[in-house]
Amino acid sequence: MRRIQGEIFVGTLLVLASAVILIVMALNEQQRLADYEVQQAAARIEFGAGVYETNCTSCHGSMGQGIPGLAPSLRSNEFFSERLAEVGWDGSLEDYIVSVVTTGRQISTRPSLYVGGGSPAMPTWSEKFGGPLRDDQITAVAAYIMNYGPYALGLAPTPVPFEEDIDETDPLALGLAAFNGAGCIACHTVSGISTATVGPVLDGLATIAADRVAGLSAEEYIRESILEPNAFVLSGYQEGIMLQTFSESLTDEQVENLVAWLLTLE
Repeated sequence: MRRIQGEIFVGTLLVLASAVILIVMALNEQQRLADYEVQQAAARIEFGAGVYETNCTSCHGSMGQGIPGLAPSLRSNEFFSERLAEVGWDGSLEDYIVSVVTTGRQISTRPSLYVGGGSPAMPTWSEKFGGPLRDDQITAVAAYIMNYGPYALGLAPTPVPFEEDIDETDPLALGLAAFNGAGCIACHTVSGISTATVGPVLDGLATIAADRVAGLSAEEYIRESILEPNAFVLSGYQEGIMLQTFSESLTDEQVENLVAWLLTLE
């Protein structure tokens, strides 16, 4: 009889423990899903930055600043606040970008200002119509362009310099360009440059980096964080929130320049 009672007691405890675990998991589920959504959005923007760099810089500039006479700026106030009304588009700006990238432009809509890259003025980019890009690449590049919004609308300081202003003999200038071009600006705050909150604030990084991981100097820690972001994950953040492919997408020179620039954030 005592054995049966003991088994009932243990079984009851296990049921209660399971119920508590399920309740805790349910309470944390909304935050987990929110964190996952942020991670996915950040990854899509970073992916879009790579698509943009490969396919769009020759006409729209390395940081969306446009090229006079050729193609318009994608980071201007006019683009974010007036363009949809100009073309009579009823949907969202992001959908408009997806549409234009997908089908291209046979002729320029503002030929007196921008002649475009030839005939057509802007090529069809979607592989559905003979272009080189998949749907996920197009939506990612649209997300990357939308990330210019806070700067275009004056809600955040505009990062500088643009590509044509960069001194290619200056590693720090090239490091800042890498910070922008690799999409780091989409996730990290640096005072006067960006206000993103997906990843840690980088202000003061050069000072605190030396104390982050025992045995690693500030330079070694920063380099490891770029190339192996899951090697050390700062408290409050999750593994995988930072893109894992910078070791492939950035050249050794870009990494060294980026590290050198980040070491100036004292």
